[in-house]
Amino acid sequence: MNIVSPSKPPRSVPPPPPPSDGAESLSLGIPGFVFADLFEPRRLRDLHDEFDRWFLARAPEDYARFDAYRKAGGQKSDLTPVAKSEALLAAAPHVGVFLARVFGLEQETAALREEIRKDDPIWKFKKEFAKKRVLKADAGKAWAGKPLALAADVAKRALDAAGGVPVSATTDEERAVSRAVLSLLEVDDVARKAAKAGGAEWTPELRARAARVRAEIASLAPEASAVDVAGAPSDAENARVIAFALDACEAWLAARRADHHDPAHRWPAFHMPKSLDYEHLVELRRPDPAVPELFIGPEGERRQRASFQLTDRRGTAREAEEQIDYCMLCHDRDKDSCSKGLRDSKTKELKKNPLGVLLNGCPLEEKISEMHAMRQQGEVLAAMALICIDNPMCPGTGHRICNDCMKACIFQKQEPVNIPHIETRVLTETLALPWGVEIYGLLTRWNPLNVDRPYSRPYSGKNVLVVGLGPAGYTLAHHLASEGFGVVAVDGLKLEPLPFELTGGWKNGTSDTFVAPHPVKDFQSLYTELDERVLLGFGGVSEYGITVRWDKNFLTLLYATIARSRHVKMYGGVRFGGTLTLDDAWALGFDHVAISAGAGRPTIIDMKNNLTRGIRKASDFLMALQLTGAYKKSSLANLQVSLPAVVIGGGLTAIDTATELLAYYLVQITKEEERYRHLATTHDEKQMRALFDD
Repeated sequence: MNIVSPSKPPRSVPPPPPPSDGAESLSLGIPGFVFADLFEPRRLRDLHDEFDRWFLARAPEDYARFDAYRKAGGQKSDLTPVAKSEALLAAAPHVGVFLARVFGLEQETAALREEIRKDDPIWKFKKEFAKKRVLKADAGKAWAGKPLALAADVAKRALDAAGGVPVSATTDEERAVSRAVLSLLEVDDVARKAAKAGGAEWTPELRARAARVRAEIASLAPEASAVDVAGAPSDAENARVIAFALDACEAWLAARRADHHDPAHRWPAFHMPKSLDYEHLVELRRPDPAVPELFIGPEGERRQRASFQLTDRRGTAREAEEQIDYCMLCHDRDKDSCSKGLRDSKTKELKKNPLGVLLNGCPLEEKISEMHAMRQQGEVLAAMALICIDNPMCPGTGHRICNDCMKACIFQKQEPVNIPHIETRVLTETLALPWGVEIYGLLTRWNPLNVDRPYSRPYSGKNVLVVGLGPAGYTLAHHLASEGFGVVAVDGLKLEPLPFELTGGWKNGTSDTFVAPHPVKDFQSLYTELDERVLLGFGGVSEYGITVRWDKNFLTLLYATIARSRHVKMYGGVRFGGTLTLDDAWALGFDHVAISAGAGRPTIIDMKNNLTRGIRKASDFLMALQLTGAYKKSSLANLQVSLPAVVIGGGLTAIDTATELLAYYLVQITKEEERYRHLATTHDEKQMRALFDD
């Protein structure tokens, strides 16, 4: 079978810029390599050799540690888990630097690293001040009897004096307050130690800092700045002023945190994990005592569905950093249960949580704690490389998709670390870099940290038919192709073809010449808001399920990544057992057939009249809604629903169906009214009205 690419790309995925800004505009930073080489297995081996030479010359000790791990067999070796982690962390930063060199992004990655590290004071502030004072139940007790307004004034002036830059003049208040409080704490720490025999000594700079604080708050709080003797204040007086200022900061920040309308209430530095009550994991309210079965969720947690746009933008970088700060980073003690499963310390058997869920951890055994360590240091590409060792199809996992890692987190009595959020944040930051799509794509084909298969292997002559292009099918297709198998993947859904400029492929549908795709410099050039995105059909249940909580542009990325493989062809509208039989597969020369289908098949209930008028299967409704694009203003799809509606079931499909019904009904009646009003301008409204019921 051969695919002849269409001459016109679909609206949903515009082609990359034309050749004038195409392959020749991306000059790789490695002499002797061009962009097309990144898709050729033999040239990927050459790139691997080049990396080895460069790594050895750049960091001989790190290279030796990683090479010993590699020669011992990598993850399959008898090395201790801690030694394996140390070897990977020794090499990962160098992989990141090499990738930046390949794509000429040394300045961009350095700027990203610097921006991430600018937040380090926030997490130190959280540990040394917020947790110890602001987040305590009795926060502000030292300020008892004094006006709260005075605390705010004293705190602001003290922080301005200590930080050197007025806090109010910055655009990032959380970072500025954190830096300034740490500056006060430094003086306070020296003052406490100096008060003890043989302790620390005051420096001129610290005395000057205390003097600035004293001068700022003298007019507001004379009791804090009174001097017993004339002349320069004593060190004891300076210590009293700084302690007074810190008391004011504690009272001021505690009051701000308690005020739900104050932006400081939502500072990641003030986020504290909640205790878990497995009998009441979800807060519920039963508004009608006469109907105890009726329950609703908390008002403050509601997110109004008003359209079919993405409803969850995945949070901020700082929120992800707060979760990394919360993480124990326990790979260095072989306690990273998020990756390896939570085991009983005595029996070594996997534990179950109070709900009876087996705590297996990540089914891929992703290097989670190691990834967190690299992202914490600002090494985003190193973190991305660690993810791709075990999970090269990571755009299809992460935030809002999987949480087995969270369930097995070492924190079992309180909220776990939001690992999927962090993973997707690393991917998002990689894609946000120039040529980020190409960096991610290269890591799926070439990754030195994956010592079992550091680069895609040449074609072996064996061919596999993969049935189904949902998460199981496309992941299997990727790994088979990377091992050198020829792969044809089929799916019962339609597959919108991608533009040839984006995927490249065999010229004229033959196997003579492979044309490399045009490189994508900006991921946003492929990005489309969900309410306008044409459903590509790729991804199976990921495409028509999970509605608007997950960014399906990641499916576009996965589709393009797999379609760029020399060893993969994909066909839509093929039903295995109908359009294509097992005998057909053998006749076509396939050596193996892999069945990765079934999640999208509606469950037909053995019940009389279960398909009568007005009753639909939930999965069938979701497929009809998503794949026809009925929710779009421009769509003419004839999908009608009426309210009230009853959804039977409480699983993910049922919840999707319930929320989609509510959102689609509004779209449906709005479209009907607009069309009616439009027709009424050219037709007799009385005659038209006779065609409609009330």
